[in-house]
Formats: sequence, structure tokens, C-alpha cells
Amino acid sequence: SKMKLNRYVFLIIPLLALALPQVLNQYLQYVINLILVYILVGVGFNIVVGNLGQLAFSNVAFFGIGAYASGMLSYHLGWPWWTTVIPAGLFGALAGGLASIPALRGVRLFYLAIMTLAFGELMRWAYIRVPGTGGSMGLAIPEPVGFSLGEFSWAMTTEYDKFYVFLFIVVVVVIATSRLLESRFGRAFQAIKNDELAAAAMGIPTGKYFLLAFALSGFIVGIAGAMYAALGLHLSPEDFDLIQVILHFAIIMVGGIGSLIGSILGSTLITAVPEVIRHFEWLVGSEEWIFGVAIISVILFLPRGLSSLLAKLHPIFKDRYYRK
Repeated sequence: SKMKLNRYVFLIIPLLALALPQVLNQYLQYVINLILVYILVGVGFNIVVGNLGQLAFSNVAFFGIGAYASGMLSYHLGWPWWTTVIPAGLFGALAGGLASIPALRGVRLFYLAIMTLAFGELMRWAYIRVPGTGGSMGLAIPEPVGFSLGEFSWAMTTEYDKFYVFLFIVVVVVIATSRLLESRFGRAFQAIKNDELAAAAMGIPTGKYFLLAFALSGFIVGIAGAMYAALGLHLSPEDFDLIQVILHFAIIMVGGIGSLIGSILGSTLITAVPEVIRHFEWLVGSEEWIFGVAIISVILFLPRGLSSLLAKLHPIFKDRYYRK
């Protein structure tokens, strides 16, 4: 059926990607790994902005909390990286629950955007002041160690090793999110997005779904933060500033608001563009205005993002849980 084909889209691309380490050097592999990190960032951000329809910018806070949770567990407690992934997600989910409080109190639109943006800035203050974070100098993270399950073992020493682990995590999260958005939870999110009062009148407990959407978003982006920590091996408060907010927003705007395929497309383009720019000396330092031009161009000419172009090519790429 078409529904099954739609799900297979999220398996076809990763299967093709399995061959990448055979043809890429370490640096290009690092860029691919970074794209995988930002796919989860886009997926998590889109749940609140695209599927629930709320203008909330707490995403950078979830990202930083997940990264610092993973880094601090590795640095201070000696946990292997792979054991920090789920706790990083849980810390992100807890932050998501906190970030949903203004929304539960009836704060909407630009007021919610400003309050959630302030939450991200508050967390950046915490990364400098809270003991154990390394302060303004940042936190150096131990090299991730591999894991073993019985006879099977896997190292995490090269970018190629990290790629396969990251790819597995991203595939699992994206498919699980796709299933969730096709379920009654996704339909409830969509109903709230379309008309919150009507959804409440129909008996949908909107408060519960607000909390769930923010917590789920925090969980996914927290996992992305743990991946980011393993990739850079150094965390700094500057990694989670307003430029990061613009980056996250660019990913979902360019890819397509409310679209999982869009999160994949947006993260690929927005992560790859700065690397292309670095190859042209006369463009170096122009990332911000290029992001700006890209967002404006998409809003003007492709209001549903790059995913709408892909959907026109073949209906298999159409997100069934997304409604105009």
C-alpha cells in the first residue's frame, strides 16, 4: 500500500547512505555526521512548530541541555558515551516540560516565542555559571569509547564509526516519530494546530498534548545534543547562542514546516552550505546573510519548503500526517 511505501522512504535513504564511508575522507564524513545531528534537531523542532503549530524557540535550550548532560556524565562520572544518550534525551524532555509551562498558562504567538527564547538564553547563562560545566572556557569531553554486547563490539574512535551509530539512532527516531504522527497523538497535534478551541470543545485534552509535544521535542533534540557532544568533543556556551536559533529555524523553514522529509532536506542543505562556502574565499563569513536570503526565498516561492517540491516529483514523499 501507499502508506507502507511512505514509511519505506525513511529506510531507502539510510540504506543508500551506508556506502558513504567507503568514498568519503574523515572531514567530509564529519560533515555527514553533523547533518545527522541536525536531522534530529529539525525533527524535534518541527513537532512543536510544525505539527503543534506553536511559535516556540526553546529548541536550542534542549540541544544544549542534551549536549551538556552527555558531556558532564562522561567527564565527571566516566560514563561511556552510549550510556549517556537516553539520559541526555530525558534531561531534554524535562526541559521540554518546563518550556511548555508558558503555553499551558495560555501564552501564545510572539509572547511564547520571546519567553522560550529567553529560556534558551537563561540556559546559556547556566552553562557559564553552573559548577561542572567548564564555564566560559567550555567542557572538554573524553573520546567516546565503544560498546560491546556479548560477542559484538563497536569502537567509536573514527568519524566512520560514529556515522553508523548516528545513522542507526536517526533511523529509529525518525521512524518512531513518523508512526507517532500518524497515530491519534499526531491527529490531536494537528487538531490543536488547526483550531485549539475547537479541539478542546471536541474533548481533546489540549494541556496534555502541549506537554507531550514539548517533552517529545525535548527528548529528540536532547539525543541530538548527545550526538553533537560526541562529534565535537568540546562544548562551549557560544555553541548554543542566537546563531544556533537561526540555524534551527532555517532548517525547518527551508525543508518544510511540519514535514519529516523536510527536516532531512533542510538539515542537509543548511549544514552543507557553510562547507561549500568555505571553498570560496570571497564568500567566507557570509553564512548569516545566505541563511537569510534562503529563508526569504523559500517563504516567497516555496512556502511549504523543499519537501513540497519532492512531493510533486512522487507521492511517496508526501507526508500523510501533514495538512495545509
